[in-house]
Amino acid sequence: METLVHRLWGDSPPGRARNTLQNYVLRLRRALSCTVGGAPVLTRPHGYVIETVPDALDLHRFTALVRQGRTALDEGAAARAAPLLGEALGLWRGDPLSDLPAHLLQGLVAALDEQRLDALELRIEADLALGRAADVLPELRGLIEKYPLRENFWSQRMLALFHCGRQGEALESYREVTALLADELGVAPGAGLRQVHRRLLTATPDLIAARAVRTASPSRDVDMPVEMTSFVGRETQVAEARRLLGTARLVTLTGLGGVGKTRLALRAAAEVAPSFADGVRLADLAPLSDADLLDRTVSDALGLRDQSARPAVDAMVSHLRDRSLLLVLDNCEHMVEHVAGLVLRLGRAAPGLRVLATSRQRLRTPGEHVLTVPALSLPAAKGQARGATVRPEAGTEGAVAGAADAAAEADDPLLRSEAVRLLLDRAAGSAPAFRLTARNREAVAQLCLRLDGIPLAIELAAVRLSAMTAEEILERLDDRFRLLSLPRPQTSARHHHTLRGIVDWSYDLCTGGERLLWNRLSVFSGGFDLEAAETVCAGEGVAREDVLDLLAGLVDKSIVVVNSSGDRARYGLLETIRQYGRQRLQEEDGTTRVRVRHSEYYRLTTVRAGRSWCGPREVDWLVRLRTELPNLRTALDYCASRDDLAKAGLQIAVNLARTRCWFFSSTLGEGRHWLERLLATGPERSPAQDVPDPSAETDPGASTLIAGALAMKAWIALCQGDNPAAETFLAECRAVAQELPDVASVAPVTYIEGAHAMLVRGDPASRELLAEARDRFRTGGQAGDAHMATMLWAMAEAFFGTRASASAARDVYVAEAEASGAEWARTWALWCTGLVELRHGEAERALAPLQEALAQQQAIGDSWGPVWGLETLAWAVSATGDCTRAAWLLGAAHRMRRDTGVALTGLRPFHEAHRTAEERVRGSLSSEEYTAAWSRGALAEDALRQAWTCAPREPAGPAGSDRPRRMRTAGGPLHRSES
Repeated sequence: METLVHRLWGDSPPGRARNTLQNYVLRLRRALSCTVGGAPVLTRPHGYVIETVPDALDLHRFTALVRQGRTALDEGAAARAAPLLGEALGLWRGDPLSDLPAHLLQGLVAALDEQRLDALELRIEADLALGRAADVLPELRGLIEKYPLRENFWSQRMLALFHCGRQGEALESYREVTALLADELGVAPGAGLRQVHRRLLTATPDLIAARAVRTASPSRDVDMPVEMTSFVGRETQVAEARRLLGTARLVTLTGLGGVGKTRLALRAAAEVAPSFADGVRLADLAPLSDADLLDRTVSDALGLRDQSARPAVDAMVSHLRDRSLLLVLDNCEHMVEHVAGLVLRLGRAAPGLRVLATSRQRLRTPGEHVLTVPALSLPAAKGQARGATVRPEAGTEGAVAGAADAAAEADDPLLRSEAVRLLLDRAAGSAPAFRLTARNREAVAQLCLRLDGIPLAIELAAVRLSAMTAEEILERLDDRFRLLSLPRPQTSARHHHTLRGIVDWSYDLCTGGERLLWNRLSVFSGGFDLEAAETVCAGEGVAREDVLDLLAGLVDKSIVVVNSSGDRARYGLLETIRQYGRQRLQEEDGTTRVRVRHSEYYRLTTVRAGRSWCGPREVDWLVRLRTELPNLRTALDYCASRDDLAKAGLQIAVNLARTRCWFFSSTLGEGRHWLERLLATGPERSPAQDVPDPSAETDPGASTLIAGALAMKAWIALCQGDNPAAETFLAECRAVAQELPDVASVAPVTYIEGAHAMLVRGDPASRELLAEARDRFRTGGQAGDAHMATMLWAMAEAFFGTRASASAARDVYVAEAEASGAEWARTWALWCTGLVELRHGEAERALAPLQEALAQQQAIGDSWGPVWGLETLAWAVSATGDCTRAAWLLGAAHRMRRDTGVALTGLRPFHEAHRTAEERVRGSLSSEEYTAAWSRGALAEDALRQAWTCAPREPAGPAGSDRPRRMRTAGGPLHRSES
């Protein structure tokens, strides 16, 4: 009480201060509409207290957000800290407590202001860590004008200038603040400011490393690779790209290969990402060789999971129509006309779409804005850069230069060149001992000039600085470029070299074995691992045991890039490097030999996956196949182009379908494309070919292989709901089945007959057909296919059987899934358990296994299972009577089907169950209630997670536990009668 009196009236309170204070409290309670007990303003023995929930006061929210942001920064998570601190500062709407008399608040306002400035410093620190130095410089200028004695703002400005390549201005800022502090306060800069100054003088490694940390965009969905090296220069081009993207629908970055178009596009996209509510998506078209797959590739990049028979471009139009999104199309030059047509189609249908393309030639699409990407800025001509002060060599007078010398270095005209700065930046990582000296500065300048400022060539040169001097590299460069070896007049124009000449030079620096390996690695698309390189590239001058060392040599020379973030290192070639190697391979007449080995390696890979699917490593194989899709596409394309390899290509396509790779990766349409293309040009059938080989799984007879391919093609069409095509494919299967030599070979056809009977006709006879297919697969030793037939048999029993038969089939399927150790199979066993309980037991008990299946499928990255899990969960929830939630789930399931292109109308038992659930829900809710709940589900951004977390789930237990026994004792059926 005394504290409140003193805060209100100071040392001169009124005579009845306590009574007045009580009146104030009463009026406060009325203003806050307090409850009878007074909450949140509560009376205590010695005064009053306000008790609020944690988020009720903006000050509490601000403090909590700042604390979280500070913790994230301490943990090195600047990408997480920046939005937290930004949200905290967004709670400020002006000066604190500005509507209250200042004399009543004493030091409180100052304390709050200090908290705000502290949060502002933290947010700028996070922005600097994320590579947003150019963005915070204008803000820091204003803050320094307002708070000129706050040293942290000066430190941050110096660091921002350094990261923008303006070292001279950074050092000048230190001189400016030093003079200011001396004039105003008579003091020297504090320890923190002095430390930053020392780091700038010596260009400490932590500063260089900090340059490599780049923006993690706060937009909702940004699919962009993280920058692994610093971004040097290009401020003008980045700003121009940002400006164009603010007004133009299509911006194309053009220029010479290796000039940095991709890097510039990624940086510009990252910086404008917050302007796009639906984020940024990147589609790399470099690995694409078949223009027919352009639409599918871009659709994949957009994250679509369209399994329908409709063209992929139609799915993209539907997806993008109401979105605000930036699409980056990288490496368009090899299919300019097709890309132009796609961009025009999408742009006309989606007003919120912006496209940023990179290409060696413009797309020539209406509305296109072209930004030519120049080479990096070059140093002055010979003689103009002499005499500038440079950093002393290691081991000379002192380890750290003085302030005056460092400032002179920062103002060195040579360092104003982006090309030189890039060379020095990359050399700091690959050749730590290299220094710019008075002796080598002319050679460095000439090297950058002769390389025309092309980033790729400069980065390759920087690698060689670990073993050669700049002068030696320049001498080799003269030898390499024959024209440059000729004397030229001082006044002659600068000669323009070609990128091939630059890569030729890099090629000459490799050993003979490295050159052979480089050429052969060019057949890979989208990366490769060590096993693939050893298998495909060994032989004819390259021993298998030498591949690892040769590959390491190419990595060291920046020819090959490596990503070691996963459990297996992935290697890759820059597209320009890959194209060069491909040309060299053609010159030595090795293309056919290596591409055949490439196709065979990936054929055997899919065969191994087919043998292992529905086993303990099932998900590992599915993830691996998804990673290898670019190589698999290349192999499929090559096999389709050669009659003698058509059979191998068909084996790849069939095994990818058998393993459900196309399902797991949400690329059903592509799977069907390859099957149709390869069957159209596939192996001819003959009686001699139909004699099964002992290794039938790796080399089946032509008729057996074609039957399997037709069956997979029909299965995909069935799953897409494309019944007319499925009928046609099924007829082809029946025709081929008459030529098959044994019972096991007929199994795929029997399987499709059963699937068609269940899904299209809704025929109870499907149960017998699927059981027969299961037995035939098991007889032929095809465990994975047998398991799939078991799942469909159990599904058919759930839809068409009795309680006893459905429970028995479920028990068999759950037991098989559990015994297999296959994670994906276990999720479907959980789903099947829920389906049987829903149709023959208690709907409430179906919820737990269905939700558990969704959770596990989401955890392993399955894109197909949740389409059916969400729909089935909606049926179960409607049967429990929770119709509002059921309507929400129906809306969410509809959106997922729309995204994946599934048509329920072509899947009869699912369509009928859906219609039953929808009628039940509509009958329980008003039209407005149903529409509102359904719309909320259809618009939910994270519907899948909400579906399996929105209600407490009783533990489902592992599939195959005692749950089936509990379900067999459940109460009466809801949908089917016992018979």
